[in-house]
This record gives sequence, C-alpha cells and structure tokens, in this order.
Amino acid sequence: MRAFFRLESLLVLTLLLAVPAALAQSVYIWTDEAGVTHFTDRQPQTDREVRVQKAIAEPESALVVRRVGPDNDPQWLFRNRLNGPLAVRLSLVDDDNVVSYPALPANFVLAAGEERELVSLGALEPRRGWQYRLQTESLPGNPSGGHRPDGPYRPPFASGQRFPISQAFGGQHSHNSPESHYAVDIAMRIGTPIHAARGGVVMDIARWFHRTGQDRQRYGPRANYIRILHDDGSMAVYAHLDYAGVEVHPGQQVATGQRIGRSGNTGYSSGPHLHFVIQVNRDMALVSVPFEFEGVDQRPLRPRRGLSLEAP
Repeated sequence: MRAFFRLESLLVLTLLLAVPAALAQSVYIWTDEAGVTHFTDRQPQTDREVRVQKAIAEPESALVVRRVGPDNDPQWLFRNRLNGPLAVRLSLVDDDNVVSYPALPANFVLAAGEERELVSLGALEPRRGWQYRLQTESLPGNPSGGHRPDGPYRPPFASGQRFPISQAFGGQHSHNSPESHYAVDIAMRIGTPIHAARGGVVMDIARWFHRTGQDRQRYGPRANYIRILHDDGSMAVYAHLDYAGVEVHPGQQVATGQRIGRSGNTGYSSGPHLHFVIQVNRDMALVSVPFEFEGVDQRPLRPRRGLSLEAP
C-alpha cells in the first residue's frame, strides 16, 4: 500500500504579533592579556575592550509538530511552546482516500506547554494507496477569552513620566487592520523603562531583533515584544522594544506597574516608540479591543492622537 503525507504549516504572520520569539542571543568577544580571544554569551567582567556581536534572529512558530509511528500508521503530535493557550486549526489538502477523526477542518486549543495528538488519520479503503497534506494554522489566545478589565489601564511607563500619543485608535499609518485598529503608539526615547499596564502572566517574548524598516512584510514580525496574558483571556502586547530590552521571562507572573522592559525602535517602525495594544482571539484571528488609560486624577482617558499621557 502506498502512503504519502506531508505537513504544511501556515505561520500566521499578523502584524503585532502572532509569531513568537526568536532563539538567539548576543556574543561578547574580548582578548585577554595573554592574547587569547574569548567568546561568551555573558557580559565579561574585564577592563579590556569588548566587542558585541548581535544576534541574528528569525521568528519562531508557537506550534511544534512532530510525527511518530510507522509510515502505514503515522501519528501527529502537536505542542504549544507558549506560556498561555494556543488556538490551532487543522485542514487536509490534496487528500486522497483519507479518513480523519475528528473530521477536518477543525479547531483546537492547546493549554500552555501542552502536547497531544489532535487528530487520527488513516486510509478510508485499507487496500488502496492514500495521501494527504496536513495544513496547520496557529494563533495565541483562547477564542473563549474576553476583555473584562477591572478598570482603566495604567500608562505603561514609570510614575510621574509624561509622553505624547503619536498614533491612536484607527491611525492611518499602521492602525488600519483588526489586530491593530485599537492600538496606541507612545513616542519615547530608546531605552525608556516600560511598566506593565495590567498584571498577568508573560505568555511570550522576542528580544533579539535589532533592525527596523518600512517594509511591513519583512519587518512586521521582527519587532521585540512582550505578550502578557490577563485573567480574562485578553492579551496585552508591548512592541518595538529595544534589542535585549525584555526584562521578564515566559511564564513569569507580573503585577500592574512592574517594570518589564525598555522601549526601542525594532521591526516595522518609523521611529522610536512603544506600540501598546490589547488583543483577543476571535475565530483564528487576533482582534484588538478598545480600552482606556488611567489619568493622574484617576479618571479614565480615552487615547487620542496628541494627548500628553502621564502615569500616576
């Protein structure tokens, strides 16, 4: 019996940010008094000149798929590498004489770090050859999640600081798609400390990107960011952070107001700023939702372009 099957992954590269972090880091290079050159991934304690070779990073899929078992009875295992739920859609493409349980296409949700078999596949007529391509799509978040904050969001920087909103809801430059329509860009210098606007669990990060540009397709998925999962299932994204500017780790619980990173100018960006957005997963699409900031007088503020935002 002939069997042919192939996995086809569709990485959902939606701007800010469906693709997870890259695996890379800086390398520190220095030569000691004896002329020996050292290479290390940690900042060396030396008064000698140290060169830093920045990481070359690429986006990494949240979904890890592996095939086990013999060719005549293959099993597909699906693992979520995020520290939060991952929605997965499976479909059959170019299939012949194939039966699946459950019937495909179908949607699934993997819990944080979970690995399991989502579908069983086999020949409909055992004596005849069979083939298929298994197509996968994945996005962070549980489609059953909502957005029910206890109150306005704290401005995502240190108390007493003030920064202008350069682009608000529906901004024509880049806030013109469902995942970013209700995003806010806050203009600030590179290296400005970023604080959590709402507490939650660090779901995913990217920290090793160091380039920026106006090519959305190339640079859209190459911004450093922190994605924080809230208790209602919504997710906050803090994006365009500085190279190595993430100061938290996946799975870490953070509190409102806690310092989490440094602002930057990475990815699809026209200048140094923080891109802040609240997203929910709706039927395999990341959708931004409206929110309000807390003002210094504790009154809610609706973000608008030109507003000088101050953290209480």
